[in-house]
Amino acid sequence: MARISNVSRKTSETDITIKMNLDGTGVYNISTGVNFFNHMLESFSKHSMIDLDVNAVGDIEIDDHHTIEDIGILLGEAFSQAIGDKKGIRRMAHAIVPMDESVSTVAVDISGRSYCNMDLKFKNEKIGDMTSDIIIHFFESFSSSAKLNIYGTVEGANDHHKAEAVFKAFAKALKDAIKIEHDQIPSTKGVI
Repeated sequence: MARISNVSRKTSETDITIKMNLDGTGVYNISTGVNFFNHMLESFSKHSMIDLDVNAVGDIEIDDHHTIEDIGILLGEAFSQAIGDKKGIRRMAHAIVPMDESVSTVAVDISGRSYCNMDLKFKNEKIGDMTSDIIIHFFESFSSSAKLNIYGTVEGANDHHKAEAVFKAFAKALKDAIKIEHDQIPSTKGVI
């Protein structure tokens, strides 16, 4: 069964469409209006091997908050739709990813429950054209609509390297967690 999704969301602040293929090869086409965020989502797609098309138009003349938040919500919905009943998945995984002087650890559990615990500290208000504090909110939004747990930390000196290490670690952890490795629902409850 193909693990793909095609979702859209239109509000007075944003207009977003997302296509996702969990069993892809890391092919991406990303347009969010926020260049650094494009870079992060491209990195996520490449390192998770999840094919990802994101086309977003938002009120970035105000700031990047609504656009990135709504993309997080919709990406989570796309993921939830694509993962289906979660039969056979590994479910839990983690990754430690260095990038130059920085290192990030991210763990995920595709549990059917949303919880996000990201300990990410950045020195600057902006990383490129992206507000640095929106990164945690992006993961909170994704976790909430995807109904999964995300735990993450990062250390380092350069904010660009730290942010990129986080997105790559998230990609690697999610890539491992969605792997099909048996034919059961990975829960004592019998449902996730």
